[in-house]
Amino acid sequence: MTKEEFTKMKQELEAEYLATFKKTVAMHEVFLQRLAAHPAFRKDTNFRVFLEYDQDLSVRLKNKKEKLGWFIKSMSQSVDEVLLANQKDADEFFEQEKGFLVEYHNRIAQSTKCADRMTKMHKSVADSYIKLSTGLGSLATCENTELDNYLPSSVRGASKETTKVFNKVSECFEKSRKLEARVSSDEDLKLSDTLRYYLRDTSAAKDLLYRRTRALADYENANKDLDKARAKNRNVQQAEQAQQRACEKYEHLSELAKSELQDFKKRRVGAFRKNLVELAELEIKHAKALNQLYRNCIAQLKEEGRGAKAQPQ
Repeated sequence: MTKEEFTKMKQELEAEYLATFKKTVAMHEVFLQRLAAHPAFRKDTNFRVFLEYDQDLSVRLKNKKEKLGWFIKSMSQSVDEVLLANQKDADEFFEQEKGFLVEYHNRIAQSTKCADRMTKMHKSVADSYIKLSTGLGSLATCENTELDNYLPSSVRGASKETTKVFNKVSECFEKSRKLEARVSSDEDLKLSDTLRYYLRDTSAAKDLLYRRTRALADYENANKDLDKARAKNRNVQQAEQAQQRACEKYEHLSELAKSELQDFKKRRVGAFRKNLVELAELEIKHAKALNQLYRNCIAQLKEEGRGAKAQPQ
């Protein structure tokens, strides 16, 4: 590996690290701002300790037992959701929200995949520019090649001019690579990550509606158990207490779910508007820079061509 290739590789790795760092910081900032604005989590002791702790925090990963427990819980919830699929809800607001969230989750999942593919293609274009730049740079260092057979007669045999042409085009592709890499990074940060974040947020909203539906089913079962207890005149007090607890849990979840879903709608619309506007501005900025880069390169090549013609053969 030559010194120039090593320098280019180092710059590329530094750019990728910087893009990853910016992406991580941006996502953490959004999440922490959301926690700080939440009426319950903003008063949480652990959250306050996390924000004010001035030393390194040790993070413990989940052990096998915890992973197995999460898997079993996820499976049981999936089965329970199937069983509760026909559960009727008298509240029209939650019925509409349930249908909307299912459809929205499917659409945003597909959009996330498309955005990831687009970002990957832009990264592939940037990687292709590396190969073009390296290849042209290598050709510029060749002392005697058969390329003169493919060059215009005006510059044929003019090795210095040919070298300048290859170097300028190589430099142009290297700058294009940096711009395309920035485009890919900005699309990943402003579009793909936004879609991915609200894909998970939508999944959390669906889980909230599942817990409310589960509480509704428990409340209806508690009412049936109370009716049976009164009919048999046995364990009436216990059944009434169980029915009261189920009612309180259901009403609490209903109130909480309504406020969370309304807040989710406001946050979602605001976040998408902000990030899409910023992405459009960045796309325009990069497109102008790329256009100007190619214009300058073409102008320089034309200047080199006129200079080569003016030289005596």
